[in-house]
Amino acid sequence: MNEGSPGAPAGRTWRWWPALRLALVLLWLLAAGMTWWTAPRQQGYDQARADAAAGRITAYQWGDRWEVSTPPRWFDAPALHSSDTLGPLFAWRTPDGRRHWTDTDRFDQVTITDTVDNGSYSGPGAIGVAQDLRASGLEHRAGALHLPTPVVIWAGLVLAVISVGVVVAGPAPVRGTRWFWFWLISITPYGLGLLYWWAREHPWSASATPAGHVDRRDSGILGLGLGILASIVISLVLLALHTALGDRWVPQPGT
Repeated sequence: MNEGSPGAPAGRTWRWWPALRLALVLLWLLAAGMTWWTAPRQQGYDQARADAAAGRITAYQWGDRWEVSTPPRWFDAPALHSSDTLGPLFAWRTPDGRRHWTDTDRFDQVTITDTVDNGSYSGPGAIGVAQDLRASGLEHRAGALHLPTPVVIWAGLVLAVISVGVVVAGPAPVRGTRWFWFWLISITPYGLGLLYWWAREHPWSASATPAGHVDRRDSGILGLGLGILASIVISLVLLALHTALGDRWVPQPGT
């Protein structure tokens, strides 16, 4: 990347940047809120069967393990994978857009009939859910649930294009090099590097610090190290919050 001469941009381009920065913050809040709302949350086995029997399942998926990208991407969703048989994990989406999952190996009592191919499922619990799905006419709604919603996908794309475009091709930043901000924005989970960039750098704003007021800009190596460190710290904090608050507030499937 060509660093150029750091400093506040000439002309009046800063006049419209505060409005764009506010729009980007609101877009980040929308994407983060949607990611939290639709994140898979663990439910009881009885709730899965109740939703299936009542027809409250708009889509569902079978699997045996959860996989999360490491380090986590900006607005990523845990992926449910299956190796062979259907189950024991069962994930489903309800009409409010929320995703839920349960371990069908944890059940109290199941009545087995011959309405489904019992050999295709991992155990009696999975067969019980499959029977309810067939009875409600929901079998055709099987499909992958791990992809982010279209709103989150487009929001993440817009944020990435604009932010990286400004860092790479815009006026040179004054508190960190282009490489510093590129690595920090790219690596830090959940787009939190963006928030730090907006708060510290104030790109394209009248309040950006002139070059003469900054003795030494943060380097790309520092940005890479801080991004990796932030990924580790954020993961540990979320794990602690998940342990303290549970899946309802800090959903983390598979933990």
